[in-house]
Amino acid sequence: MRMFLLVILIVLAGAPAKAAPTSISSYAFVNDDGSLRIRGRTIHLYGILIPPTGRTCQRFMRPSRCASRAALALDFKIGPRFVHCDIKSTNPDRSLVGVCRVNDEDLAAYLLERGWAAALPEAPPLYPVLERIARERGVGVWGIPVDRIIR
Repeated sequence: MRMFLLVILIVLAGAPAKAAPTSISSYAFVNDDGSLRIRGRTIHLYGILIPPTGRTCQRFMRPSRCASRAALALDFKIGPRFVHCDIKSTNPDRSLVGVCRVNDEDLAAYLLERGWAAALPEAPPLYPVLERIARERGVGVWGIPVDRIIR
């Protein structure tokens, strides 16, 4: 019996770990923190930080949806369309980090343009430019209170 368990442990230890996918495409659910849930995997958008904005509710929707403003913006952008993500890395918690697109539009760039994200140091060169433009325009977290615009 001991020999059998030892063989099982050796076989399991030598088994290759399941590799993270290099890309993933499907319908996406937007989590409250702005990450995406695609095919049971959590994917964070590469190169951006989504600052907390508190919860906002879209009461005109049925059922109403409450989440961070970045998550609501992503939810609006994605809608019922397929999301395609090129995976860049895997986090220690097994969540993925990727560049995600809807109809060839970069979702991280979309959030940066609207002021709902900040570019990280390792971000592509375009991201800090988009963040700076949003700051200069005073949109999203950089200025204009959105509640005044919506009401």
